[in-house]
Amino acid sequence: MIPPGTALAGLAPGELRRRCDALQLGFATTAELDPLDGTPGQARAAQALEFGVGMRREGYNLFAMGPEGYGRHSMVRQHLEEHARGMVPAADWCYVFNFKSPHRPRALRLPAGGAPAFKAAMGRLVEDLSAAITAAFETDEYRNRHREIETELSERQERAIDEIGERAKAQGIALVRTPSGFGFAPMNAGRTGVMDPEEFGRLAAEEQKRYEEQVGALQKELGDLFHQMPKWRREALDKMRGLDREVTRAAINSLIDELKAAYGALPAVQEYLAQVKEDTLENAGAFRQAKEGETPTLFGIPLARPEGAEAPLRRYAVNVLIQHLAADGAPVVYEDHPSHAAIVGRIEHVSQMGALVTDFTLIRSGALHRANGGYLVLDALKVLTLPYAWEALKRALRAREIDVRTLGQELGIISTVSLEPEPIPLDVKVVLVGERYLYYLLHTWDPDFAELFKVAVDFEEDMPRGPQDDALYARLIAGCVRREKLRALDRAAVARVIEYQARDSGDAHKLSVRMQALVDLLHEADYWAGTAGHAVIGGEDVGRAIDAQIARCDRVRQRLQESIVRGSQLIDTSGSRVAQVNGLAVLQLGDFAFGTPHRITARVRLGGGGVVDIERESELGGPIHSKGVLILSGYLSGRYVLTKPLSLSGSLVFEQSYGGVEGDSASSAELYALLSALADAPVRQSLAVTGSVNQHGDIQAIGGVNEKIEGFFDLCKARGLGDGQGVLIPEANVKNLMLREEVVDAVAQGRFAVYAVRTVDEGIELLTGVPAKEIHARVETRLAEFAERARAFAVTAGKKPWRPERRK
Repeated sequence: MIPPGTALAGLAPGELRRRCDALQLGFATTAELDPLDGTPGQARAAQALEFGVGMRREGYNLFAMGPEGYGRHSMVRQHLEEHARGMVPAADWCYVFNFKSPHRPRALRLPAGGAPAFKAAMGRLVEDLSAAITAAFETDEYRNRHREIETELSERQERAIDEIGERAKAQGIALVRTPSGFGFAPMNAGRTGVMDPEEFGRLAAEEQKRYEEQVGALQKELGDLFHQMPKWRREALDKMRGLDREVTRAAINSLIDELKAAYGALPAVQEYLAQVKEDTLENAGAFRQAKEGETPTLFGIPLARPEGAEAPLRRYAVNVLIQHLAADGAPVVYEDHPSHAAIVGRIEHVSQMGALVTDFTLIRSGALHRANGGYLVLDALKVLTLPYAWEALKRALRAREIDVRTLGQELGIISTVSLEPEPIPLDVKVVLVGERYLYYLLHTWDPDFAELFKVAVDFEEDMPRGPQDDALYARLIAGCVRREKLRALDRAAVARVIEYQARDSGDAHKLSVRMQALVDLLHEADYWAGTAGHAVIGGEDVGRAIDAQIARCDRVRQRLQESIVRGSQLIDTSGSRVAQVNGLAVLQLGDFAFGTPHRITARVRLGGGGVVDIERESELGGPIHSKGVLILSGYLSGRYVLTKPLSLSGSLVFEQSYGGVEGDSASSAELYALLSALADAPVRQSLAVTGSVNQHGDIQAIGGVNEKIEGFFDLCKARGLGDGQGVLIPEANVKNLMLREEVVDAVAQGRFAVYAVRTVDEGIELLTGVPAKEIHARVETRLAEFAERARAFAVTAGKKPWRPERRK
């Protein structure tokens, strides 16, 4: 704390960068260290994962939230795989033909590894049945019995016709067989043939009438006989079918019963095999047709030959939807493209004769099928952005079953007959991985989310930094090196990496756990060590990797600095000027952030409009920046001329700023510019300012403090470092300082300074070199003068004194 009246000194070099002492690490290279499993600093996330994975109640699915690159996926997968290894292996599932309802394929559950075996067994069964049935129908016994039935039918028909012929002959009428059928005609007198028409014409009319009546009666009797013959034929066909079933049953009983015995512990498979047996008895001809190359149909459509089965026997095929190895434990599945079909599965179609057809063998599994009985990891943003994927996932989790439906069925845009596979029971733990804002948005706007995803796994972005933590982080680096098969790091390189990770965290007393950035840095340091011919990665290799990262993204920063140095953008780094302050801003371009100075100016005059934010009026200022300007207006109203109207009209602007301005980190600089204008006190242009201010004049912490200091330092260095150059920062940001070595060295040499201020009073003294009391007195006098002049003007004009306008 600086006593009143004492000049504020700059921060010591040791406060600008917290170094890691390589000598205190206690090893020569990371090859000597035991690698650290997992990510340090994630105790909360690890506990949440442990709870979520162990809780088997409904709705306890997990949402792993945090920024990208902090090891969310790897940590989640590591925990899931550890638990999955000790779990019961997931069951296999397959679809088979539904003999009772062909458009609703049946789902069969088998033990892990059992589905491929069952498919192979069914394939062998079909081959054996085809051979056995074909052989049974080719035996002499079957042919003789079949011939007997045919002969019996033929003899029965002939016998009935002959009986009618005998009765007709007794009446003197012949039964005549012609190519077109049967007929009756009177016989001649010798009964040796049919009476010709002339002879019939010579008969008496009564005789002719008698013949006609007799022929009519016989024709009716023959017609009745012909009507009976289809019934006799059906009876013969029934006998043939009975014979076929008897022969088929004898041929298949032992084969199917043997397979049923092998699956005696699975009632669903037993039931299916019983249906296969009944269908085989009814369609034994299909097995014989398969030998003759004929093609059967399904739903009246010719079917293509499936792999491993004859086309007529496709209905007996087994579609293995998902299979697992018995020794693998529970599955852990990550679906990279979680579309609707990829989550719940799909039904494929094939083109045949210009039409798209499908059957149960074309049902394909989704991620839920593969993860059933285990864990499914999904990217939350992808699930939400791919059409209908989120709704499909929620429906499956609510119903606890997987219903394979096409999007056409979901949306009701397909009215043709399609498959409706039997839903499969679902037992899965889903882990969504995404940013925090997605979790909170879903929790707010989706009422189903809180019921289905009850476990939040919140990942930290940093961890504490101390001597023990540095040693722990060194083990983490050793683990990354061994896992990625890189060169070992010496202790100087490890110290440099630790300092880099502290800078990445934005806090000298913390270490970033952004694993992707750490691994990338190690890869690049290994590359530079290789180009230099080093067997071990040294501190200079890490430094070169860091410098190369910056150089690859540095073009915009260099162009901005060049425009300032060449005078295109006006920024002073020496001299003094009233109502002009160097503010600092941070630009973020991808992963690269850098600081740059901006000239902030103020103008004041008598008026009643308060302080005008030109950025806001031109719609370039964001809401937070506008709030900062209103706060400094509150500071002025609460600090000066409390007994008189504030008759001030002021304006603030970021000069040569042509884009949006957001944030309140420049509010203290804007306040200093106003105070300089009101007190007519020149501001040192060799200093730059960052920090927000509250209505009581306290300087508050801001973000990007390292980048802002280095941005102004780089400009001063480009112009030549001189006396008195430096940056004012909030005292609350001292703990965040991890400046580059060259900045620390410049401070140590007295060519640059960093000042930590707590109040507006400390800042205005540094900027103007005038005691704060005197500055405040000047401002008070100036504003009182404005108030008196406003009152006098109002009296002269016969109007009420001006009052500050209330902004709408």
